[in-house]
Amino acid sequence: MTLSPASWTGILLAAGRGRRFDPHGVEDKLQQTLPDGHPVALTAAQHLSSVMQHVVVVVRPDNRALLQEFQRQLYEVVICPDADQGMAASLTCGLRHAARSKGWIIALADMPFVKSSTIAALLRELENGADIVVPVFQGQRGNPVGFSGKYLPELLALSGDRGARGLLQQFSVREVPVDDAGILQDIDLPTDLSAQ
Repeated sequence: MTLSPASWTGILLAAGRGRRFDPHGVEDKLQQTLPDGHPVALTAAQHLSSVMQHVVVVVRPDNRALLQEFQRQLYEVVICPDADQGMAASLTCGLRHAARSKGWIIALADMPFVKSSTIAALLRELENGADIVVPVFQGQRGNPVGFSGKYLPELLALSGDRGARGLLQQFSVREVPVDDAGILQDIDLPTDLSAQ
């Protein structure tokens, strides 16, 4: 798909190692199967692509199986050679690739329970002029998070493993109430695969 400056882009961060899930690095949590039979990362990608016109998936170079799976499903994949430096490295890698976008919804591949309706609600707020949007369920902020292009310089300056969390504390954020516990549920441990 040709990316125009009028496009909003979904960025799916799928470059982590998931050491808490398997400290030995044998089992990739992003390729584990959910109770419905679908893989974790692909489910997160499908929810994002069901709403966003343009989706970019960021993977690390040594995860060939995940890279090939996303390519087989015709996703646009960006390989981040610096992924082990932390989430911010993966995020800035995806942002540089989609820098011409009008803005971005940044989703995490280990959060497959986020509803498409939540992503749609965030996109609506961005389209209506919000610069930073975050979903809220029962008073708690979660993921994914959306940014307008206004914040590209600040996003590209991020480093470490906190991602964009610091920007949410520094700038004005539009909170979007959602009926979606999935914004708080990530896959950190094997028991999380069935926690819906």
